[in-house]
Amino acid sequence: MLYTVYGKRLLDLAIALSMFVALLPVFLLAMILVRVGSPGPVLFRQKRLGRNGQLFILYKFRTMTDEDRLADRQIWLAEPQLTTTGRLLRRLKMDELPQLYNVLKGNMSIVGPRPGLPSLANQPGFSPLRLLLRPGLTGLAQVNGNIHLSWQERYRYDEDYVNRVSLLLDLWIISKTFAIIALGEERFIRRPGAATCHR
Repeated sequence: MLYTVYGKRLLDLAIALSMFVALLPVFLLAMILVRVGSPGPVLFRQKRLGRNGQLFILYKFRTMTDEDRLADRQIWLAEPQLTTTGRLLRRLKMDELPQLYNVLKGNMSIVGPRPGLPSLANQPGFSPLRLLLRPGLTGLAQVNGNIHLSWQERYRYDEDYVNRVSLLLDLWIISKTFAIIALGEERFIRRPGAATCHR
């Protein structure tokens, strides 16, 4: 498919470059807030599963205190180790902005299954289909509930996305992502099923 092979990457580059330039003041403000908000590095780095199972380093703005913790658990906005700045960044999805660098580098796409931790590949129910595409900043699972869904439900959305990826679907997911940033994830929770796994 021409879009998957060529068009998707061109769209990634166009959006990532445009966003990086337009949001440069936001980047700088976020870096300052993270730095003064709590001790520790500005960026959080972590190995994630990429396309075809290759590992890469994912970047995020640090949102939690610089303490040791389990890497493979969900982080909710009520998490006590979240900093005040981190809670705001997570609510507005601004903590993900450094992943624009991952997109430009070719590790990630704007839209795709979210990049999982390597340990997820060994869990029951893990879908290898989600590794056929570059992982995304946002995705079908993320605009339908994200962490409010179980892993199995997210995998079903990922499989659905991989099976019918298209320009129109990507543009729809991007548009819905902005709505979620404005209104919050809770309003958009939809369990996967015959009636919900389509636009």
